[in-house]
Amino acid sequence: MKTVFLIFSLILTPALSYSQIVGPENPDMDNFNTIRQNGVSTIAAYGDTVWISPALNRNIGNAREWYSPDNADSVVNGIGRVFSLDLGQDTVVAGLGFSAEMPDGSVPAAYGFYTSIDGGDQWEFIEFPLDPPPPAECNINCTNYDPTCDITFKYGDKTYFRTRITVREQSPPYSVSFSRNIILTAAWATGLLRSSDFGDTWEKIILPPFESNDLNPDNEYEWTSEYNNEPINRYDPRQDNNLLGFGLLIDSQDRVWVGTAGGVNISENALYAPVDSVSWNHIRFENTTDGLLGDWIITIKEDPLSGRIWMTNWIAAQSQSQGLVYTDDGGQSFQQVLIGKHINDVGFKDGYVFAVGDNGLFISSDGGANWVKSPQIKSPNTFIKSSAQFYSVASTTNRVWIGTQDGLASTGDYGENWEITRVNFPLSGGNAYAPNARNVKTYAYPNPFSPSLHEVVRIKFEVKKRSNVKVRIFDFGMNLVREIEDDVFSPGIYEAIWDGHDEKGRKIATAPYIYVIEMGNSQVTGKILVAD
Repeated sequence: MKTVFLIFSLILTPALSYSQIVGPENPDMDNFNTIRQNGVSTIAAYGDTVWISPALNRNIGNAREWYSPDNADSVVNGIGRVFSLDLGQDTVVAGLGFSAEMPDGSVPAAYGFYTSIDGGDQWEFIEFPLDPPPPAECNINCTNYDPTCDITFKYGDKTYFRTRITVREQSPPYSVSFSRNIILTAAWATGLLRSSDFGDTWEKIILPPFESNDLNPDNEYEWTSEYNNEPINRYDPRQDNNLLGFGLLIDSQDRVWVGTAGGVNISENALYAPVDSVSWNHIRFENTTDGLLGDWIITIKEDPLSGRIWMTNWIAAQSQSQGLVYTDDGGQSFQQVLIGKHINDVGFKDGYVFAVGDNGLFISSDGGANWVKSPQIKSPNTFIKSSAQFYSVASTTNRVWIGTQDGLASTGDYGENWEITRVNFPLSGGNAYAPNARNVKTYAYPNPFSPSLHEVVRIKFEVKKRSNVKVRIFDFGMNLVREIEDDVFSPGIYEAIWDGHDEKGRKIATAPYIYVIEMGNSQVTGKILVAD
């Protein structure tokens, strides 16, 4: 979104609480076609085009407005949300999941896939491939293990049993990757799936047992499992972390890299070999200075300039650490960086490396040798909250895009200057997701507002002509709590930002509050419910 100049007023109290007004934006730029939500966990880019989650929003060339798909009902009007993306020339593959409600709370679940071969104009929905239900003679409640409940598979010349996955829960497609007509997905409990006909049919690719360093069809293997405390040789993702698929990459040499909760698996033939002949090299944490920092691998990416393979490491067991590693020799050794940082994603641009995580954004201008933590991201008319988690990163031809908990940031100069895109709900006319919304003169969001959860509340309003603007917060007895601004403002759309503290920097009590905006001879008001 293109921005104009900033009118900025910062008030610091002894407790370092703050309030400010940011803007203005031109009313003509109060976009109808906007992103769906501020939390952007997945980004993919190709050329000058970027796609983001959760609703398949697309932007070409950093245009002001965002595309929303017309005929992808599962994400536009349904419960499906984008969990993963991979792009090619005019081709989009999106892995879809949703939150399934269970007795103990919600869990991520598989929904399916969307594919497009015309740049997103038309979409084809693909059902997520689950195993068939067990035969009628299966006794799932029997005391002794009943192999008829499982599925048999061949690997090499041996026959094994694996757990039947018949439910969507805990199998969301966390990663997708494609090459020509072959699609791979890493789907947690379902593991690794392959389609050789662009989604028409699917087959499961077997991964090594956690304790094994390889998987080779010439050898025999044991996937350690148990039933009623009795050991059995059974391929069961509930009892082997290396069978839980998360990260995925098809690299420029057609090698397949699969990150699990039990390390990383590398295959030279997983794209094309029959499923009973796919071989793997399995690498796990061994507490060495040239190995993995931790076993949980959620993101695997290749630097297009150097061919270097990068992956995030999370802690899967005691004694492990977290951070980022890369390899230049196909996984024989790793260089460890950002040790101790909880990194979610990594991206590349012209020799720069961008790592995003719970601790913020880290930038290396020399391929990963040295790192600088980015200061709080600010644009001329807004900012990303200092407490926001950073989820995802991708690069278009001229920009780097960062998905955060609090909006989408992009830079054309490697982090020196930023533009920020957030959900835009115009004061009049609604947006693409609520086109019939009533016109208002002001609103506050989020509302209810929790200072500990949300950090700030934003109050949106429009100044129609140059005038003195005063923004104040009152309690329900009309006692002044905080004055945000008292100054002259030019015409435009502004956001007053308040952190839920009073003039002395004290956190206010849970209660309803009234905000009053005076603009010359006019006045608008609104309510904010402050919660814990």
